[in-house]
Amino acid sequence: MKSFDSLSEKEILALAISLEEEDERVYADFAEGLRDDYPASASVFDAMREDETCHRRKLLSLYREKFGEHIPLIRRQDVKGFVQRKPVWLVRPLGLNAVRKQASAIEVETCRFYETAASRAQDASIRQLLDDLAQQERVHEKRAQQLTREKLSHEVVEDEERARKRLFVLQTVQPGLAGLMDGSVSTLAPVFAAAIATRSTWDAFVVGLAASIGAGISMGFAEALSDDGSLTGRGHPLARGIVCGAMTAGGGLGHTLPFLIHDFHVAFIAAFAVVLVELAAITWVRHRYMETAVFPAAVQVFVGGALVFAVGLFIGSS
Repeated sequence: MKSFDSLSEKEILALAISLEEEDERVYADFAEGLRDDYPASASVFDAMREDETCHRRKLLSLYREKFGEHIPLIRRQDVKGFVQRKPVWLVRPLGLNAVRKQASAIEVETCRFYETAASRAQDASIRQLLDDLAQQERVHEKRAQQLTREKLSHEVVEDEERARKRLFVLQTVQPGLAGLMDGSVSTLAPVFAAAIATRSTWDAFVVGLAASIGAGISMGFAEALSDDGSLTGRGHPLARGIVCGAMTAGGGLGHTLPFLIHDFHVAFIAAFAVVLVELAAITWVRHRYMETAVFPAAVQVFVGGALVFAVGLFIGSS
């Protein structure tokens, strides 16, 4: 990698052209990735891409005037001092907050580059253009805010916020809730059956630990392999699998850990109390994110949990 101080004016202009081209393509990817879910925000990044195109054309015109047609290939990764960017523009579906943070970071870094480059330039026309671009980058964030106000009405902002919440529910809450319900309910029977049958807290803990981890692995793989998210918009399968598997294991471990208490009756009561908390949490999540009324959600969850709990007691005591 070359140090920035070692670059000639020709190389600085070549690097600036490369940076503008990269930023232009990044904003185009942002716009394309947001178009389906956030069309108004996509139009904001379309306008920002046009700004970068205008900057690149000015740089190309000056470069041809000063140095001819051949432009050496100098990229940001060839020069020390640039921040490594996470390629969030390649992720589908794109997160609106992540995109806005990345765009802000791009603007700050580009402005700093032009300020430093302008201070080193000896040629008056090159210095003038670089300083002008630095000034434009300083107001780029304000320009983005203006575009947002112009293109994103209050109703559009609300629609996009609702769309963001829908994606969060689809990609995170649903697999997490499925895992929590499976882990909290399905492991009730083996854990409490083992506890009643053996009257040993350690045996109940071992059964619960095995059931929870096994269920977590099973549910994680099932969720990840159910679909790749490309058509359903449910997000990356690996992320969904991790969320679902972790919540499944956590749901089972919640009422398994109390059996580390040596006193059987204390452990049993503590585990039962944890079960009530887990079922209440499931009810709250369904009400909060699935817009299910509290009473029907509570009845459904607690009736299902009670049936599984009764099965465990019946089998354990038989």
